Amino acid sequence: MSVPILEMKNITKQFPGVKALDDVSFKVERENIHCLVGENGAGKSTLMKVLSGVHPHGSYEGEIYISGELQEYSNTRDSEKAGIAVIYQELALVPEMTVYENVFLGHEIRRGINININETIKQTVEVLKKVGLDVNPSTKVKYLGIGKQQLVEIAKALSRDAKLLVLDEPTSALNESDSENLLNLLRELKKEGVTSILISHKLQEVISVADKVTVLRDGQSVITLDGHNGEVNEDVLIKHMVGRSIENIYPDREKKPFGDVVFEVRDWSAYDPRRGRNLLEDVNIKLKKGEIVGITGLMGAGRTELALSLFGNPVGYQIKGEMLINGKPVSFSNPHDAIEAGLAYVTEDRKGNGLILIQDVKSNITIANLDRITEGGVINENAEIKDAREYTESLDIKTPSINQKVLYLSGGNQQKVSLAKWLYVQPDVMILDEPTRGIDVGAKYEIFTIMNSLVEQGMSIIMISSELPEILGMADRIYVVSSGRITGELQKEEADQETIMRFATM
Repeated sequence: MSVPILEMKNITKQFPGVKALDDVSFKVERENIHCLVGENGAGKSTLMKVLSGVHPHGSYEGEIYISGELQEYSNTRDSEKAGIAVIYQELALVPEMTVYENVFLGHEIRRGINININETIKQTVEVLKKVGLDVNPSTKVKYLGIGKQQLVEIAKALSRDAKLLVLDEPTSALNESDSENLLNLLRELKKEGVTSILISHKLQEVISVADKVTVLRDGQSVITLDGHNGEVNEDVLIKHMVGRSIENIYPDREKKPFGDVVFEVRDWSAYDPRRGRNLLEDVNIKLKKGEIVGITGLMGAGRTELALSLFGNPVGYQIKGEMLINGKPVSFSNPHDAIEAGLAYVTEDRKGNGLILIQDVKSNITIANLDRITEGGVINENAEIKDAREYTESLDIKTPSINQKVLYLSGGNQQKVSLAKWLYVQPDVMILDEPTRGIDVGAKYEIFTIMNSLVEQGMSIIMISSELPEILGMADRIYVVSSGRITGELQKEEADQETIMRFATM
């Protein structure tokens, strides 16, 4: 038997107050696509940071072997020299630089002391062919879509002659077509001798592409499954990931008659003066008390733009149309006005726009409604602590303390903090934009359960999602957006993926 390209033995990594990895062993065979799955906080990213040298030798216990040789990395440059390339969920590209500059950034091709631009472009063209990307190498990266940027990242890794690619949630922001292209690329690279470690919450992708699957749970390696003998399926993976079976990821909700219309938009249009084009045109939607309305469509259809335009228009679109809350016309000059009127918006980008990562759980929960705990212009710290603990417990936010920085929480628990922040303003209508992006199946189930509980208590929810199964599983009624227009409205009973996609491509 050949020596595995990677073997990590008995890896233990501790942070203050938490053991992130507990005696984890992990082996990857050559020319395999080895998938790594687990709930948020299971230790997947930490394990890869140990492998890549982000957590250097001496900061963890255990051993790393590449092709049978013991490795002791002081930094990420050491792991790169060993042929390891890590592509994170947040792409490490420089938007204002060209494709060729990004591909060879940090290992420039030089002629003397000067960069050899002609040779750099020539080699960039060659490596772009390997990843199937047909773009002008002199194009600035900021002008490429997210799917093409992902391919530039892989080209960048191949330009360093990487033998082991680590991809952390590479398809989380991609549409179905770009996701399939990326998975096909990994299959092609495998034929050329490149081994891949794929971290993903999308279990169907894992099942379709994996040679082996290793499951982590609570910082421990639970099991490694062979992807070729029929033992890998969604139910098996979920059971090992969460330690229990989840029969239906979309929890049942007691069916009650909906109340009156609480939120309505009529002939709503939005023009972006910076881009010089219409983003939304003649949008009409209604939301009843106790209802979950789903809004879906392809990437770029205008879903997030709709949410931003409704929630006080913080990006400065030119708006036309009418908005009504409980039958009364309203107009918001900023998000604060929207909050005062009972509207809340959980953004799709929880790290960039939803939370202040360097602040603690307590501060993030209360920040959108400080008036609730302020007396005479001074925050009542005891009231803040009491309220933060109540919301942390009610949403089952897993954190050592309400004083823990949000930065150190798992994605699922960060999302719960973001939910808690907006529940703290006690809204009547909540807009959830991609509420389960980048979180695992167990955390998704918890988020969906919270949503059901909220609407059963009388709240109304607009759920924006590119994941059609969760739209079909959770929404009572569905609007489909295409090129800034509502092209279809479907009741839950008449909706299926084919019908939605037909409207989404109109």
